[in-house]
Amino acid sequence: MTGLSEVLFMAKALYRGATMKQYDRESAENLGTLLTRQASLRGDAPALTCEGETISWREFESRANRVAQYLSHHQGIEKGDAVALMLENRVAFLTSLFGICKLGAVAGLLNTNQRGAVLLHSVQTIEAKALLVGEECLDAIAEIEAELPMDPSARLVVPDRGEAALPGWVQPFDDRDETHPDTVPPAQATVLHKDPCFFVFTSGTTGLPKAAVLSNERCFKGMQGYGVVCLNIQPEDRVYNCLPLYHSTGLVIGLGSVLWAGASTVLRRRFSASNFLKEVREQRCNTFVYVGELCRYLMNQPAQADDADNPLEKMIGNGLRPDIWKPFKARFGVPRVHEIYGASEGNSGFVNAFNKDETIGFGVTPHVLVKYDDEEDEIIRDPHGMCIPVPRGQPGLLLNKIDAKAPFDGYTDKAASAKKVVHNVVTGGDRYFNTGDLIREVDVGFAFWQRHYQFVDRTGDTFRWKGENCSTNEVGEQLNGFDAIASANVYGVEIPGTNGRAGMAALILKGDSLDLDAFSAHVEGALPSYARPIFLRVQHDQETTSTFKLVKKTLREEGFDPDQVGSDSLYVMKPGNATYEPLSCEYFEIIQRGEAGF
Repeated sequence: MTGLSEVLFMAKALYRGATMKQYDRESAENLGTLLTRQASLRGDAPALTCEGETISWREFESRANRVAQYLSHHQGIEKGDAVALMLENRVAFLTSLFGICKLGAVAGLLNTNQRGAVLLHSVQTIEAKALLVGEECLDAIAEIEAELPMDPSARLVVPDRGEAALPGWVQPFDDRDETHPDTVPPAQATVLHKDPCFFVFTSGTTGLPKAAVLSNERCFKGMQGYGVVCLNIQPEDRVYNCLPLYHSTGLVIGLGSVLWAGASTVLRRRFSASNFLKEVREQRCNTFVYVGELCRYLMNQPAQADDADNPLEKMIGNGLRPDIWKPFKARFGVPRVHEIYGASEGNSGFVNAFNKDETIGFGVTPHVLVKYDDEEDEIIRDPHGMCIPVPRGQPGLLLNKIDAKAPFDGYTDKAASAKKVVHNVVTGGDRYFNTGDLIREVDVGFAFWQRHYQFVDRTGDTFRWKGENCSTNEVGEQLNGFDAIASANVYGVEIPGTNGRAGMAALILKGDSLDLDAFSAHVEGALPSYARPIFLRVQHDQETTSTFKLVKKTLREEGFDPDQVGSDSLYVMKPGNATYEPLSCEYFEIIQRGEAGF
């Protein structure tokens, strides 16, 4: 866009932002009342489509009410209770979720990749009084069944394809069963705007996921900020959503935008690059909810002359890197990309409402970029103990101010919440949320809102891979649990042609050799797939800072390049393999060309 058209586009976005609906935090405006309202307004219009099943807004409301009535009358679930929810992306996930919310209960959105101790910790940390699990996830629950806190009668299985034999420690429940009443539960009128509705879990790389609290208020702000201000979603729009609904991008941004407008969602259990355009065309989807990894997968598909011949008009998500931003828009003919930035537990976010290329947009609440010591993993302060802002254009650690307009709801773990708060940032006694991310201000030319930003990197103690944030310290602890490892220093490294950073570990051994088969088995059992280091580097000694912290900066810069690591041994776990093997120079070149398939 250029000239007058750009001015008009930005003016309309600003107007939509200025006219966002504001609600009293004590009012009974909640996700349940919003669904009830859309069922009344939209009636038989399609709400959700998945795997050949389409339900209307009226049916969506009816099935959610059945879930709420059953949980209330048969399980005794009340306002404030936690209900664990573990289903793959499908219609029943959302009807179950909204049924829980209609009671004022809080849905614990369990990551379907979690297993064993990680999964049990998630259920226990929210003190779940009931469990709704999809038939497709029963195997994961079976591993921890003996230690589940709730009675077997409160473990409800939602049918999927009807192929699994149900064990005796669960009860079947189907929200399509018309013997259950489908009227609005009385509790819905007692749920306040400020009340919590979801627990969204952090990645939990080692069995220690944290439950971030999301309120109805935050969801309403997100639905409007992303769905109205950016996308300008209308009832006739159809949104293609293949992101996991247990994460905020898929749920609050993807589904929430549709819920607010009474539009329609085309839901997919898992992303398929080869089927993407076919389904977008067949389902007439004009909007796509993305993460950057999906865009790379699509770009890696063989180009076709008609790639741009599709109904897509706009897309929203996070992690689209600058190197493929414009090529993606050109190849697939998508005129509008609204990149966002934020975290489930964060108190604010950034939004590219003006469709400016290669930027996460602007912050909507007070924030500051401050100097950060990467080697010491700490904020640099001036002689008076205050944080030091970085010059314009330089990367800095993003801190978001915590106040009445941008509260920090935190985690269920109060100690973990306290660690995310930075004090005395700009003035004595102020409080800011530490995002753990480095960003920089960029020049985007003419804009009503000049301060646009670009994501740079995570700070030293995390890496982001396959859309999940992973703690280097927690991954290192699991590697240190293997008998042959004296010390593991974990960090993230960039792989050409991928998003984020893959995990890499520099190891010090207790002896002279490492049993790769045994160590690989240990890694597979201790860590989810996205947290497993792709590369290993066996060192003779490890460098530390003056405060005895392990140095990561040099290791990240040297990466897995055989020419940079001297006499150290390098190993790789190739895509599709379960065992580490030596990294050859030939395979390194394949990786550098982006041909390894990571």
